[in-house]
Amino acid sequence: MSPPMQPLIVGNWKMNGLVAALGELWGMSQARPETEIWIAPPFTLIDRAVSLAAGRIAIGGQDCHHSTSGAHTGCISAAMLADSGAKFVITGHSERRTDNHETDAQVRAKTIAARAAGLTVIVCVGETEAQRDAGAHESTVTEQLDASLPDDLTDIIIAYEPVWAIGTGRTPTPEDVAAMHAHIRANLVARFGEAGQGARILYGGSVKPENAALLLGQPNVGGALVGGASLIATSLLAIAAAASA
Repeated sequence: MSPPMQPLIVGNWKMNGLVAALGELWGMSQARPETEIWIAPPFTLIDRAVSLAAGRIAIGGQDCHHSTSGAHTGCISAAMLADSGAKFVITGHSERRTDNHETDAQVRAKTIAARAAGLTVIVCVGETEAQRDAGAHESTVTEQLDASLPDDLTDIIIAYEPVWAIGTGRTPTPEDVAAMHAHIRANLVARFGEAGQGARILYGGSVKPENAALLLGQPNVGGALVGGASLIATSLLAIAAAASA
């Protein structure tokens, strides 16, 4: 089990949120739960979100390019995120891996670029339903960790997201979550030693106020990467409260 630390709840808004959504962010920023709350809004809202959160909530990006600049239409560099006030970025999210065909090597390159820009990086790993049903869930996650992570864990957070539980309403059992987080912890310790023992591992996959306490109470779960439930302040704060209970 990793050393005790304050739970971290990260809200990934995905492709959701116009300016009016900042009212929800304001509500989140006014609470004082016994947790850290970070929010990754769409790129269009980062600058305004940083001003609104006023340091009470860390604001980050949902992805970045591995290059610092160049002819990459529609892409955002880690340096641009940092320049806008972002403090972290998510790399390797399953939707990026699937929809944009991102490889582990690309995730690793993005992660290295993000750290070079001064950002903390949340690196996502997780298996599909077919991989789990075939008994390949642990080997799949091991391969992703081995190829997606840089050579040290400085400013790295791991997020385990079973792909089959994202946005589906399906949720792994607490035993499933505990087993995979233990597997990830063992992998990190074997590769990085003490740094692996202290690394945060978040759980992401249909986290809701109703199941947060059970899921986040498992060993080696240091918080949550929350999707749809992070769009509403009362919902996210309920998850944050459950995590610190």
